[in-house]
Amino acid sequence: MSTFSFLQDSKEDAAFRRDAREWFEENLPKELRGWSVRPPPELITPWHRKLFEKGWIAPHWPTEYGGTNMPLTQRLILQEESGRIGAPVLSRQALGHIGPILMRYGTTQQKARHLPKMLSGEVHWCQGYSEPNAGSDLASLRTRADLDGDQFVVNGQKIWTTWAHHAHWMYALVRTDQDAPRKQAGISLILIDLATDGITIRPIKTIADDEEFCEVFFDNVRVPAGNLIGEMNAGWTVAKALMDHERIGNASPQLAIDGLDRLKKIARATGAMDDPVFQDKITRIELDILAQAAVFAHTVELANADMPIGAGSSFIKLVGTDTVQEIGDLLLEAVGSHGADLEAIDTPDGPIDAGGFFRQARRNSIFAGTSEIQRSVTAKRVLGLP
Repeated sequence: MSTFSFLQDSKEDAAFRRDAREWFEENLPKELRGWSVRPPPELITPWHRKLFEKGWIAPHWPTEYGGTNMPLTQRLILQEESGRIGAPVLSRQALGHIGPILMRYGTTQQKARHLPKMLSGEVHWCQGYSEPNAGSDLASLRTRADLDGDQFVVNGQKIWTTWAHHAHWMYALVRTDQDAPRKQAGISLILIDLATDGITIRPIKTIADDEEFCEVFFDNVRVPAGNLIGEMNAGWTVAKALMDHERIGNASPQLAIDGLDRLKKIARATGAMDDPVFQDKITRIELDILAQAAVFAHTVELANADMPIGAGSSFIKLVGTDTVQEIGDLLLEAVGSHGADLEAIDTPDGPIDAGGFFRQARRNSIFAGTSEIQRSVTAKRVLGLP
């Protein structure tokens, strides 16, 4: 398999790549390879633990918080080798989203309590952002948290909450000032223990035939005031920083590399690879992934240097979404009438789930802000268009 880094491996990186490839081959169970959706906790948690014990679960985290502060080139190599072997995509809610936010805005007590268990995989997290009438227009959220002594009393509803039925904790945006002059004001970010009384969680069946998303209801849920992240009514600033991390994660090339590997195996099995026109489409996808890896690497460098990403994160999210969806389209083209099959398709390289990957990729243009919203943000705030 060719690599998709925009840089040539140095001698040290080439050795690291060999070691990473051998380790993935030896340690990733066969039953965890090639999933189109995220495997259930009972399967994926032991894999999380293996990566943690190896020191690869959070290579982007600073060493002071239990990470390795791994060089960027080696982090990209891990992404590539993980995608090559078809490793499952781990939840980014803790390691990629709220973890870095706690490092930046959290108290010493909050960091000590939550960060170690994120690394070990002992505690799962979910994100409480979207609501039935506040999806892309997130600032219109209405879930409220009223301060009562040393506790918040939370009432409202969240929706499209990834893995809420498996999570132990939620980080949630709530309205703490009902009379704020602007809808972006008066919002705070709090941490909620999902074992608290008054919380109801209902899974939602998705187009990918899984129950990855949920709706969550809060009925007079009492949350300690010490679970506030940052300042009261300043949650929108924290939320924007978190969404930058989220969109960076969505631009990771791991899923695209995995999809390309599936595409080539399917195309060889069905004979689509013998068509020169189809070969040209494969080549274009390879170039797209190369560009995606370059954008991802540049953005990670900015984040590591504590430089603002801002509206550029919208473009980053679009790059990741478009590349994965193009691969999904070509998978269906390669399998023809078998694209509607719910079962994986047998190939000389093993069973390949083409339809599942396609369905999974379709929802990428909705979560973390729709592609329409991201294009509008990019046009106005990056390109300066009216």
